[in-house]
Amino acid sequence: MRNGKIIINFCPTGMVPTKDMTPFVPVSPQEIIEQTHEAYEIGITIAHLHARQDDGIPTYKKNIYRDIFEGVRKHCPDLIICGSTSGRNFPEFEKRSEVIELKPDMCSLTLSSLNFVKQASVNAPDMVQRLAEKMKDYGVTTELECFDLGMINYGKYLIKKGLIEGPFYWNLLFGNIAGFQASFQQIGTALAEIPETHYIGLAGLAADQLTVNSAAIGMGYGVRVGLEDNIWWDENRSRHSTNIELVKRVHSLIEIHGKKCYSPKEFGKLGFRNEAN
Repeated sequence: MRNGKIIINFCPTGMVPTKDMTPFVPVSPQEIIEQTHEAYEIGITIAHLHARQDDGIPTYKKNIYRDIFEGVRKHCPDLIICGSTSGRNFPEFEKRSEVIELKPDMCSLTLSSLNFVKQASVNAPDMVQRLAEKMKDYGVTTELECFDLGMINYGKYLIKKGLIEGPFYWNLLFGNIAGFQASFQQIGTALAEIPETHYIGLAGLAADQLTVNSAAIGMGYGVRVGLEDNIWWDENRSRHSTNIELVKRVHSLIEIHGKKCYSPKEFGKLGFRNEAN
């Protein structure tokens, strides 16, 4: 849905970036909390959060997610919090779904299996449906993550079956080698498949982040931004960026286009706040 306000989905950490790759990626709960708070002060709508162990390796553990969520809630009381159910490093349902039990506002749901450059993300139909059902049981809104047209199709199938209920927020990711490419043709084709009443954010991976952010804001759609998707400031990789620099750049684009950021409070009132909290 486009109404002149831009959803900013902040993704500070992810599964891949390490301190060896960039010193700016937050991995400890305190780092994630502090950078999310700083981004919140600038203006973001959603925080899409991943947890890490003390050694920086991604984790599913509820106690670590709890520390992150509680810290973010303390400093950013109305921010929409989205937990990750990624299974790239831990495929078991019990592990992937632990974070749902904390009742964040949203949780991500990748709608099919896919390949990245060096790794596969396996999301079998029964896994996707079980995660969707558990989110529904805990009052968690599903962040519909799509890397290709088939995932959009499957998301609509789950909605039709009643496994996913509104409000609907789609996170479309462009630039992965085995999925959507960051061309206007493919962006337009993907957008045409989603009902106009649904909310949509567009993400660009690596060098495509700025291109996709710019296109999304120009068209009035939401954006996903952060070091999870891109650790560089520029396409030539002349220097590493920080999360805050990337968020500020998005705000510059929003100002250039005469638009405004969706506040977390406004977005929450649309039904994206988990009322169980």
